[in-house]
Amino acid sequence: MTRRTLTIASLLCTMLTISFGQLLPNLGGQRAGISSLQFLKIGVGARGPALGEAMVAVADDPSCLYWNPAGLPLNRSNAVYVAHSEWFSGLKHDFAGAIYRVSADDILGLSLISLASDDMERTTETNPTGTGTYFRYNDLAIGVSYGRQMTSQFSFGTTIRYVEENLDVVKIRAVLFDLGTYYSMGIGSLRFAAVVSNFGSDVAPTGDLTLIDGSKVDSYQSFSPPTSFKIGVAFEPYQDDNHRITSSVQLNHPNDNAENLRLGLEYAWNGWFFARAGVKRTIGESLFGADRKSADDYSLGIGIFSSLGFTDASVDYSFTHFTELGGVHRISMGFTY
Repeated sequence: MTRRTLTIASLLCTMLTISFGQLLPNLGGQRAGISSLQFLKIGVGARGPALGEAMVAVADDPSCLYWNPAGLPLNRSNAVYVAHSEWFSGLKHDFAGAIYRVSADDILGLSLISLASDDMERTTETNPTGTGTYFRYNDLAIGVSYGRQMTSQFSFGTTIRYVEENLDVVKIRAVLFDLGTYYSMGIGSLRFAAVVSNFGSDVAPTGDLTLIDGSKVDSYQSFSPPTSFKIGVAFEPYQDDNHRITSSVQLNHPNDNAENLRLGLEYAWNGWFFARAGVKRTIGESLFGADRKSADDYSLGIGIFSSLGFTDASVDYSFTHFTELGGVHRISMGFTY
């Protein structure tokens, strides 16, 4: 990378990381808690969370089915991908995805997201220790994605996703859309991406709920899905035959919380070992101090890539620190064919 390219990329990165906190106010206080289907906001895989979820401009593996479907053309082979994390309160979060290259420019993808609990015993006001009957909480999202390489520098992608949330007899069903773009700017490795995720109409639960007095409830308030607009840039400030450093900066504008900034850094050694770190900061909070407005603040991770002859395999691990709840561990595996 030339000195001029590195200077331009560094200036752009600096402007994004510092100026956003001054130009954009924290508008999340009055928006918090106004959307449903919150499980769609849980990041998938291990690489993305390790990078602080600054992924829209660097998602070049099958996890792009969640982060940015415009990254599908960056996958040069058919692939499958699975990920698992032990979420809070005994919940299990899983993701599975597969991509298939239809032609040189067209790629299809299929993805599944699940968040589920074990059986939980029902309790009531009159039976606080349990009634002897059980129920489960589970969320499911099934997505079909399409990505196309429009030019050598520009690609786009879209996902249509069927979403279902179940809490005993109460259910929420919705059809949502993602739309993403990816643009290589032609200045060294600098690239720009933008995504609108979980776009759709307001949804309301359905189902008959029996209260303790025997009365039934079958009408509920509707809420919007957790729609979010994300823009990001990424580039390699240093790269040679053995080492590569990738930096990523992303601004998220959710409809149900404050704008937040994501910063990610990935070091690759000889193309097979990866070390990653990420930071999340709410707009208006100090970039280098404690973020009092965000549930999670920093993340770390490692990854290994190996060519096994019949397939290329990757294994990734990440740890995300939550200020009040502790930490979350994630693991993911990908295979090409």
